[in-house]
Amino acid sequence: MAELYQTQRAMRNMRRAALQRGVIGILDIGTSKIACMVLKFDGSGTMRETDGVGPMAGQANFRVIGAASTRSRGVRKGEIETMAETERAIRTVVAAAQKLAGVRVDHVIACMSGGQPSSYGLDGQIVLESGKVTEHDVASVLASCEVPDFGRGREVLHAQPVNFAVDNRSGLSDPRDHAGNKLACDMHVLTIDGDLIGNLVQCIRRCDLELAGIASASYASARAGLVEDEQELGAACIDFGGGGTGVSIFVKKHMIFSDNIRIGGNLITQDLAQGLRVSLPVAERLKTLNGGVEATGRDDREMIEVGGDTGDWEADRRTVSRADVIGIMRPRVEEILENVRQTLDAAGFDHMPSQQIVLTGGGSQIPGLDGLATRILGPNIRCGRPLRIDGLAHQLTDPSFSSAVGLALFAAHPQDEWWDFEMPADSYPARSLRRAYRWFRNNW
Repeated sequence: MAELYQTQRAMRNMRRAALQRGVIGILDIGTSKIACMVLKFDGSGTMRETDGVGPMAGQANFRVIGAASTRSRGVRKGEIETMAETERAIRTVVAAAQKLAGVRVDHVIACMSGGQPSSYGLDGQIVLESGKVTEHDVASVLASCEVPDFGRGREVLHAQPVNFAVDNRSGLSDPRDHAGNKLACDMHVLTIDGDLIGNLVQCIRRCDLELAGIASASYASARAGLVEDEQELGAACIDFGGGGTGVSIFVKKHMIFSDNIRIGGNLITQDLAQGLRVSLPVAERLKTLNGGVEATGRDDREMIEVGGDTGDWEADRRTVSRADVIGIMRPRVEEILENVRQTLDAAGFDHMPSQQIVLTGGGSQIPGLDGLATRILGPNIRCGRPLRIDGLAHQLTDPSFSSAVGLALFAAHPQDEWWDFEMPADSYPARSLRRAYRWFRNNW
């Protein structure tokens, strides 16, 4: 853990240096597309310390000065499968964004959705020797949380303090200078397959770039898709991607659970290709332009020319009804939503004070999805678009760019992580671990 702690601290320092130089790149590596944004900061390097407790908390002003996206290559189910192809795609999209921005990018912050994420809730407490909470006490109470063996090859991606309590006063986001005898904290830890991080680092270095940060795509999407009240009062964000569907739960402006369902929009495209006997590009076009999940009487009569280039005149002029397209799409969309429901139930979402669910990602634009989701997930459903950020072109503000926009917010407005604090060298862990859903029931 000590080695990981130092690696993450080094990335945070790299990010801070890039911010002071004024330019940093954002890289959203998805299964369907890879997006890059170039952010320009005001150059002051100053940050407000009012929004969190650690040295990294605060905000920096920025605008998007270049953005591009390209079809993803070499990525399957949110994980790099063919390094050379992914490298070429990253080089292409970074070069395009740099050209628009007119500046060179050396450091990037990246996000990916794979790696089979697992959420854990940790807690710890210490006695306050001085009777008042200092920054050293905050570091000490975080170090008192157990960091167990998460399993072979697992790495910690996020480790965020989500709640502090001084004596019996709970719900504190910043306990510093509070008087009391005992300080306790709850921390959310997200682990993923370490090979995914290793492959990502290697791929980005092969593109002559330095990795200045890494985040979960589910976390980034929620940062962009949930409005401030939803992040505070509690909400779940469902990110419908191509290779998988991300699920994250926020409360008190912190992520307290994240998971990834390995079924996404690409599987719907494959279903259409097999069911209608068409190529994948044609199936993708049908899904995008004519897809849906709610069939009406009109859809039986609405005929769509499939098209094709097989050379067979009859096959290339074949038509299908929109009802046929919907009939193939709906069962797979229902399967995804049922998996989301099971994931939310396992996380204890029904114990949350708010039952708000926000749908985002490219797949959330399927017509009728919100109505179907209401029947399966609950009544409080809305489709979320990413927050507008300065300089971002209008065509990059649809839900499929939620992860990229959220990653830009993550770069400029970081939340505290375990490695933002100077850990006492002698106090690496000693407490029992509880799975996230048990922790929700006891603490929220």
